[in-house]
Amino acid sequence: MKQHEAVILTLERLGGQATLAELYRETMKVEGPVWKTKTPFASIRRIVQTRDEIFKVRPGLWALESHRKHLGLQKTDSARPTRDVIEQNHSYYQGLLAIIGNLRGFSTFIPNQDKNRLCVGKPLHELRSFQTLPDFSHKKLVHRSSSVDVIWSNQRQMPHSFFEIEHSTDFQNSLSKLSDLQDFYTRMVFVSDESKRPEFISKVSMSSFEQIKGRVEFMNYDLLVKEYETEMLKSSAGFRL
Repeated sequence: MKQHEAVILTLERLGGQATLAELYRETMKVEGPVWKTKTPFASIRRIVQTRDEIFKVRPGLWALESHRKHLGLQKTDSARPTRDVIEQNHSYYQGLLAIIGNLRGFSTFIPNQDKNRLCVGKPLHELRSFQTLPDFSHKKLVHRSSSVDVIWSNQRQMPHSFFEIEHSTDFQNSLSKLSDLQDFYTRMVFVSDESKRPEFISKVSMSSFEQIKGRVEFMNYDLLVKEYETEMLKSSAGFRL
């Protein structure tokens, strides 16, 4: 079996789509191909980027062309993405954040209105560890936080990090939400495309958000995917710092 055949077989076994981290882990289990290199992961990256049978769905996620229609996957590089693409992007990054949080020992929550959306074929409610957000404060504040895209909580069930994913919106509503939650000692992170960083800086510099300006961080999609891949590989190797 050739190396590219092993990658394609792995994608088939994983339902036609997989993250690069999953391909790193599962392709190595396929018997037959010989990886005469010290950098097999680089070989896998080259294969998914060059084989016509495989296409890039979004950063860190690859799929088989033969499964595109069945999986309902659309091109995501359009300047005017459809509503379905926007929702697929959003749930994908929500899922990655939940997985990272779980692997780092946090409890995770994703809003109930998103719980049935999919991340690489899995409903988000299967990735979150809290099915109900704990009553960590006054009812009004708990309710306000229940729509944050992803929450990581510590062992005392207090929020550790709030994450908002901004794909097609202008940050302002999410900034207002996090401003309402500023009395909690939490990280506040916006996840978006790198091209939206200037808009983020402009919005967070508004006087109405002065109290949280120094606390809010920006993370682009590529960095999030790298964090996910790192955590997945550490988990597979049973290694943690």
